[in-house]
Parts: sequence; C-alpha cells; structure tokens
Amino acid sequence: MKKAIVAVVLSLAFAASSVAVAGTTKCTVDSVDGNKVIMTCSKAKFAAGDAVKVKAAKKKAAAIEGC
Repeated sequence: MKKAIVAVVLSLAFAASSVAVAGTTKCTVDSVDGNKVIMTCSKAKFAAGDAVKVKAAKKKAAAIEGC
C-alpha cells in the first residue's frame, strides 16, 4: 500500500514539473497593431487559437548616483 502511494505521488510530481517546463519558450516581438501582437518564438509548439500567457521582461531602473 505504501509503495503504491509513493508511486502515485512521484508520478504526479513528475507530471507537474514537466508541464511547467514544456510550456516555456523565448519570443521576440515583431510588431504591435492595437491589441494584436506578432511574435517570433524559437522552438514553439503552439497552434493557432492556443491560449498563451505572456510575461514582459523587466527593465532595469537607471542608476542614481549618490552624493
């Protein structure tokens, strides 16, 4: 019984970790037209109509020199 529970927990953990990694890719924005964005992605496995989540890269704030 304990072996079965451990096997189920390990398989769920593996499945959850592979899903998060499989959906990540790097893209470059080519153009923006109103609410339509065209991007070029490397190694993307998306199809037309797929829902995706886009997170913008953070810009570093300009350094402010002290006195």
